[in-house]
Amino acid sequence: MIAVLVPPGVETWAALLLIVVSFFTSALTVSVGIGGGVALLALMGYLVPVAAIIPVHGVVQLGSNVGRAAILRNHVAWACLAAFLIGAIPGAWGGGIAVGALPEPVLKAALGGFILLITWMRFPRLAAIGLAGFALTGAITTFLTMIFGATGPFNAVVLSKTFPERLRFQATTAAVMSLQHLVKTLAFALAGFAFAPWLPLIAAMVVTGLAGTWAGARILRRMPENRFRLIFKICLTVLALDLVRRGVAGMAHA
Repeated sequence: MIAVLVPPGVETWAALLLIVVSFFTSALTVSVGIGGGVALLALMGYLVPVAAIIPVHGVVQLGSNVGRAAILRNHVAWACLAAFLIGAIPGAWGGGIAVGALPEPVLKAALGGFILLITWMRFPRLAAIGLAGFALTGAITTFLTMIFGATGPFNAVVLSKTFPERLRFQATTAAVMSLQHLVKTLAFALAGFAFAPWLPLIAAMVVTGLAGTWAGARILRRMPENRFRLIFKICLTVLALDLVRRGVAGMAHA
């Protein structure tokens, strides 16, 4: 029975670990605001063949974010979501072309620096960017996620400045990430990635991820706003510094 969940190139213990970790990373994302997707991606880097990391991660995150968006659906900013989709489609197309052509270490370091800047500097609320701004964000972040996988922090910092209330922020972020991962999955499928051998493991990780989403949502509703924002900023800072570290290390070894 367990053998059905194990795709080629993955050890049995590794598949079971990924299924368990999917619960905790989903709970982390919905309760704190960010970090679960990046943490899961980092772990998959050690356990999953390189060619499968980004497409498989994308489908798992699609399931997790759809669950989070469904739970918080009454708080989604639907007009912003539609604008994001308009930008995400050409972003996925351009990213698919650019995969492997751009230096990943440079992108990681630049993204980490941007996250640090926008997290800690004082900016006005970004609601004034309007629908065109959300479309541009969709294009840029979807382009980047095709190349190195996780742009959740980028989307999160923009949306956190746009929506001051945490439930609306969480709901819209989940919906935006759902769309982005859906577009990315379709792009990889059209490019020829064989998802079939991975579907049992993906399904198991989505199920445990949905359970983690439910648990995290209960924590979110009980957490004071100020504490949520502080934990959120600390998590973003740690992730950004790690992106910069890995980017600089990659450039040093290039």
